[in-house]
Amino acid sequence: MDASSILSDDLSDYDVVSDPGRHSLESSIADLTPNPALTNEPSPVQEAYDKFATIRLTANDIQVNTRTSLGLAPAASSSTKADRTGNDNRVKRVYVDGLFDIFNAGHALQLRQAKLSFPSVHLIAGVYSDHLCECYGTPTTVPHLERCEILRHCRWVDEVLPDAPWQIDEQFLRERHIDYIVVEEGMTVDPSCDKVRLKGYDAMKRMGKVIPTKRTIGITVVTPASLPNPGTPKSPPIIALFSEETPEPLVEF
Repeated sequence: MDASSILSDDLSDYDVVSDPGRHSLESSIADLTPNPALTNEPSPVQEAYDKFATIRLTANDIQVNTRTSLGLAPAASSSTKADRTGNDNRVKRVYVDGLFDIFNAGHALQLRQAKLSFPSVHLIAGVYSDHLCECYGTPTTVPHLERCEILRHCRWVDEVLPDAPWQIDEQFLRERHIDYIVVEEGMTVDPSCDKVRLKGYDAMKRMGKVIPTKRTIGITVVTPASLPNPGTPKSPPIIALFSEETPEPLVEF
């Protein structure tokens, strides 16, 4: 068999590219490789381990919680070959959205839970624009560009969506090939959460598409009101060009 015959073969005969779309090739490659996030996580300091319960969640803890909340069957053992309908090794495209302002350890630990919710996850982080936040009465402190850049450098995030919609719907999931979305536990009953956003989350919940993550308790939340106020800059004192004792010049007539 020569190279030309291989290149002309119909790839649909092979179970390599699992889902046509923008990220199908990357997802298929990831299907064949272990998730590096499971093996390369630095150990936390003991004080953080003792303080934050979400740090103590193992990948197995997170995946058991995910499967239980979604009503999925227990994961197949590594010695059991999963069938096409319940392939645990297929990359799951998981989406989480938010303001991420000001980014803190609570955000990072939620992203960790999202990334480890299945053995292999492509995690998409949607960031609301400054304009969108203003329209819904939640002005931000950190500019949109910087919030996106912070997330781009987070170890758990695979893709940043800078034009995240305020309300998620089924069409958005289809267009982005998203399997599940992540919502923090208690958020849907939080009176401070915008009702328009909640309507989208509730719709996803009815579809069985929501992965609940544990909230991290004890995080120091920095708000604009708690930021140090630099005060109004004062103009430097005006230095007199002439001393008060300087006599007036003589005027001769």
